[in-house]
This record gives sequence, structure tokens and C-alpha cells, in this order.
Amino acid sequence: MEETLIILKPDCMEKGLAGEVIGRFEKAGFEIVASKVLQLDGAILREHYAHVADLPFFPDIEAFMSSRPVMPMLLRGENVIAAVRELLGPTNSAEAPAGTIRGDLGTDMMRNVVHASDSPETAALEKKRFFPEL
Repeated sequence: MEETLIILKPDCMEKGLAGEVIGRFEKAGFEIVASKVLQLDGAILREHYAHVADLPFFPDIEAFMSSRPVMPMLLRGENVIAAVRELLGPTNSAEAPAGTIRGDLGTDMMRNVVHASDSPETAALEKKRFFPEL
């Protein structure tokens, strides 16, 4: 069984969409292994977004992702990484088709409701980052 990390982003939490999003993952047959609500700070955001931390738009990401508490979760299931990304749709919500989480609930490239790991290697790193106790 594969695991992936997702983060219910500030827009998801602000709009009260956590239950709907979690319900879609559960309906797809994925098990919630761990979950917590936390406020992200600059240090963890720089680590999490290290691949873009030196780019001019990073301060916007940092401001958005630290604007309110978020909910990281570990999901487990068969082919969960690819399946979750399919349920989410493209990163840019404006391009995501109806029926996907981002297409139905997201707004744009940043306010796209959920972050999800993109590979087994990334999932393992993100699990250590957000759930070091596991």
C-alpha cells in the first residue's frame, strides 16, 4: 500500500471545504493514516517549497500558506499518489475540469484547495516533514 501527503490549504479551510474534500478521498477508498491542524511558518514553508523559494513569487506563496491554519494528512491506498492527483485535477484550478476537486472548488494556481505529493520520493520526504513522529 502506498502513502501520500496532502495539505488542505488555507482557501479550503477558510471556505469550510475540508469535509467535502476528505469525503471525496474516503469515497475513492483511501484510508486516513494521520491528520493534524497546524499553522505553517516561514521555516517549514521554505523547506517545503525549496524548489521555488528563490523565485520572485515565493513571498506570495509564503503569505498565502501562512495566512491561516492548514490540515496536512497522510492517505494510504492502492496507487494513492496518482489517484489523488487525478481526483484533484491540474494545479491551476482555472484549467481543472468540472468533477475534479480543483475544478469544482478551487480558484486559481495558488488557491487550488489541496497540495498533494507528486511521487513516492516526495511523499516520503513530506511525511517526514509534517509527521516526523510516524
